[in-house]
This record gives sequence, C-alpha cells and structure tokens, in this order.
Amino acid sequence: MSRPLIAILRGIDPEAARSVGQALIDAGIDRIEVPLNSPDPLSSIRILAEAFGDRAEIGAGTVLTTSQVDEVREAGGRMIVSPCFDASVVARTIGQGMASYPGVLTPSECFAAVLAGATGIKVFPAFQMGPEGLRALRAVLPPETRVYMVGGVGPGNFADWLAAGATGFGIGSALYRPGDGPETVGARAREMVAAYDAAA
Repeated sequence: MSRPLIAILRGIDPEAARSVGQALIDAGIDRIEVPLNSPDPLSSIRILAEAFGDRAEIGAGTVLTTSQVDEVREAGGRMIVSPCFDASVVARTIGQGMASYPGVLTPSECFAAVLAGATGIKVFPAFQMGPEGLRALRAVLPPETRVYMVGGVGPGNFADWLAAGATGFGIGSALYRPGDGPETVGARAREMVAAYDAAA
C-alpha cells in the first residue's frame, strides 16, 4: 500500500543511497526525495531510480531552476520538490511529465502554484501555518488540491494535520540524518508508517 509520505534524504551519499532506499521501501515508504544540496545528489537519484524506479517515486528536493529540473530528469527522477514557488520551474517540470511540488506558505502562493499546474503544494515550513491555518486554507482551495506538510510534522501530530485537511507529509531528519545506516532508517520508517496508518 502506497502512503502519501515523502522521505527527504538530505545529506545522503551515493554509497548509502541504495541500502537506505531499500530500507524505506521495505518499511512502506515509496516516495523518496534527494535534496540537491546533498553530496553528489544526481548520482544518488540515478542509483535510486535504477534500483527502485519501477516501484517507487524518486525525485529531487531543493530544486530552484529549470536547468536543475532537466538534470534530475536525465538522472531518472520523476518528482521535483522546491522550497519556494517558481512558475518556470513548475512549467518545466510538468512539461517533462514529472510531478511538481513547489513550496508555498501564504494563500497567494498556494493559489499561484495551483493555477500554474503544480501536481500538489508543499506547505513549508508547516509549523508556521499550523493545523488551524491549514483548515482555513482548505476552506478556499480547490478540494482536489494535494497538500503536503513539511517542517515540524511527525507521528505525534499526523492526526491533527490530517483532520485539518493535509494530504500527506514530507519527513526529513526524523527519518534520516547523514551517516544513519539502513537499520536505523528502516526502524524509524516502520514507526512512521505505523503512526500514519493509525492516524489515517
């Protein structure tokens, strides 16, 4: 069963990408993002895409330019996540047949991203909006909008966010920190999946 959880592997090395990716997928997380400010991120994306691209959505985070979109696609990535909204990045991503998740926070940014054709929006940092802010936003967003919360979200508040209208979550350091081995990541991922399933 696929869940709307995106594992953010900020700082991962290519040497660790395959084993950590396997641990995540085995635990039930099949959306994996390698931020472009990680060491040699395109190599990690290529390794993950070649190993798991048929059963997981592999992509990049911290994508800021259209040329980076092209590089991620060439590496086999299918998902583009950004910390901010840039209409040209969304257009290039969608034009390449990839999923686009720009970072937004204000209502104006949320609607601009939706109107630009984004696959979904990434509310970042989520703790600044809070569940009450999301509930108010959901009242006016198109109901089909996919809203992923990133930053200050985790097992302890999944239920609150889902009740407020969140679609899913991006999870970073609570799942992976540079140097963590697959056993550690797998154990955290299993806990995360269990918590999500209980909340959902």
